[in-house]
Amino acid sequence: MRILVSNDDGYTAPGLEALVQALQGLGELTVVAPETNHSGASNSLTLNRPLTVRTAANGFVCVNGTPSDCVHVALTGLMDARPDLVVSGINNGANMGDDTLYSGTVAAAAEGYLFGIPAIAFSLVEKGWQHIDAAARIARQIVERQIAQRLAAPLLLNVNIPSLPYEAISGIEVTRLGKRHPSEPVVRTTTPYGDTVYWIGRVGLAADAAPGTDFHAVTQGAVSITPLRLDLTQHSQLDEVRQWAEPLCASQ
Repeated sequence: MRILVSNDDGYTAPGLEALVQALQGLGELTVVAPETNHSGASNSLTLNRPLTVRTAANGFVCVNGTPSDCVHVALTGLMDARPDLVVSGINNGANMGDDTLYSGTVAAAAEGYLFGIPAIAFSLVEKGWQHIDAAARIARQIVERQIAQRLAAPLLLNVNIPSLPYEAISGIEVTRLGKRHPSEPVVRTTTPYGDTVYWIGRVGLAADAAPGTDFHAVTQGAVSITPLRLDLTQHSQLDEVRQWAEPLCASQ
């Protein structure tokens, strides 16, 4: 069993270290992670400069690029053999609902998914790494389950783990993504040199946290597992758009 491990918080993040330690003994681990924090990087690839790769003092390979860069470089240039599984995390904070579109943690797993490799993203709901040991224990159990009874590829799972002691976690639920309200307004401030700058506002509150959603599961103290897909086609609108575009197509 070959497992590629990455994240978006960087190669020194406690969540990455905890995940690697938790997966010991489950297979051959290769760790390739960003040199610095790339939270919010989504699925971006670095195309305007070359990437540097080095082995850090902790033994992890680090890349001066995005989470997607890390997995892409690992799969296409660093690893001698294709991994059986890609795991990402454990992230410092939740990746639920619309967050998954921006998440570098999910993006690292999604890059493996795009190569046809089963992939799992792990996130600890509250920031600050409290109860990371419990989250790592849950992550190992989920990976063990995938090893014991493999779900067929393509597989992309998004796992959010409540920041609770292991004994307080109420179970595991398979969920759909919820929805958030729009983000709060940007925060405008001024630099010491008089330039106006803007900080992206905080994420909005949950707009859809109904039973069955990831938001609802974690508020009930349960681990949320959401299977994702990357097909952005709005299939229900194909016929409508064909009819709408028919005069344009006929004129060509």
